[in-house]
Amino acid sequence: MLFLTLLFAVAQPAAAQQVLRDSETELLFRDMSAPLVKAAGLRPENVKIVLLRDDEINAFVAGGQIVYIHSGLLQKADNANQVQGVIAHELGHVAGGHILRLNDGFKQATAITVLSLLLGLAAAAAGAPDAGMGLMMAGQRAAMGSFMAFTRAQESSADSAGASYLSQAGVSGRGSLDFFKKLQNQEYRLAIYSKDSYDRTHPLSQERIQALTEVYQKDPAWNRPTDPALEARFQRVKAKLIGYVDSKNAITLYPESDQSVPAHYARAYAYHLGAYPEKALSEADALLATAPDDPFFLELKGQILLESGRPREALPLLRQAVANAPDQPMIAVSLGHALVATEDPKNLAEAKNVLRAAVGRDNENPMAWLQLGMIYDREGDRPRAALAMAESRNLEGEPKLALASARTAMAGIPSGTPDYLRAQDIAMVSQAALDKDKKKKKD
Repeated sequence: MLFLTLLFAVAQPAAAQQVLRDSETELLFRDMSAPLVKAAGLRPENVKIVLLRDDEINAFVAGGQIVYIHSGLLQKADNANQVQGVIAHELGHVAGGHILRLNDGFKQATAITVLSLLLGLAAAAAGAPDAGMGLMMAGQRAAMGSFMAFTRAQESSADSAGASYLSQAGVSGRGSLDFFKKLQNQEYRLAIYSKDSYDRTHPLSQERIQALTEVYQKDPAWNRPTDPALEARFQRVKAKLIGYVDSKNAITLYPESDQSVPAHYARAYAYHLGAYPEKALSEADALLATAPDDPFFLELKGQILLESGRPREALPLLRQAVANAPDQPMIAVSLGHALVATEDPKNLAEAKNVLRAAVGRDNENPMAWLQLGMIYDREGDRPRAALAMAESRNLEGEPKLALASARTAMAGIPSGTPDYLRAQDIAMVSQAALDKDKKKKKD
């Protein structure tokens, strides 16, 4: 579907960041990372690449086997190979268990801090308060230096591991170096003139480039080009992302004189979000003229029609998209949404079947649960409507509303049944989240 947004808690300074979900993008991430995941000794079904809406050029891991990529990184990347270099590096963190081992770095830094505090207090008690304060401040600096050295070592380890994965997968490291050069240019723009990385959590890009250049250039895959089909898919995904997150600038980057597939894609999204439905539909038609059976082009036109208040016209396009891509549950959710939006009771049975199948394959889509809840409500099944709403609110990071809906579901669903147990699970998770938030406010 068109980029579906939801809130997803991650280990970042912000309490939550916006996740962008799109079938074509997630399929591309899966395919471009598959050989790297295999080289890292990880199971493909356990590794996820998640796109976050954030303009920063960044990627990170935050526990588990999930690699988070900022939309800004995808926008600034010139080609698929550059993104593969980033993914390889982040898989180095995953395979190395670096997030779990961060606690070791904290312990080392804390030990230095505590020791300097004790020494400082002892000096102050002995009649030398200035010396004591100096010891404590020096200890703080030493602790910070220790932790930064620890994280720099992890980054260097991930660089080496990523280079190894690229080599084993037969993927050139050229894109990895090119991307580090982009970061180096950013450091220059931000006036980061350090000669070394002593006071930084990451090595300077120049240091990383020097360390990796010889490794990559000696590798047999150095001059191996990216698969043209994969590169074409990347350019499509990049263009549709720009059209979605930067619709005003998309028309400048992809002017109407550009009749390429990526340009049509970017403009279709930009015009749709800018409330120019006829222009958006014209761009979608131009895409379908190049590939009439492409499920993502069919999905795009169907979604434009649906969100322009024309769900009946969207149905044949979305039905065809689902038929052409039966393994893409987000497209099925769009079809279910369109069926419900027609407000025709005759379409409810089909919508229910489509949406239940979709959540069976991907139960982390709040829109799917929301539409299912509407169907249950129209059928008069209020408890399961409440359960579907609880699922949706839970995924959207709204524990108070999720708890209320889960309790309503539990009141009407027989105890001990799978649906009752699921409602109970959501209630427990939501209550725990509320209790944690209350404790934070008290502290």
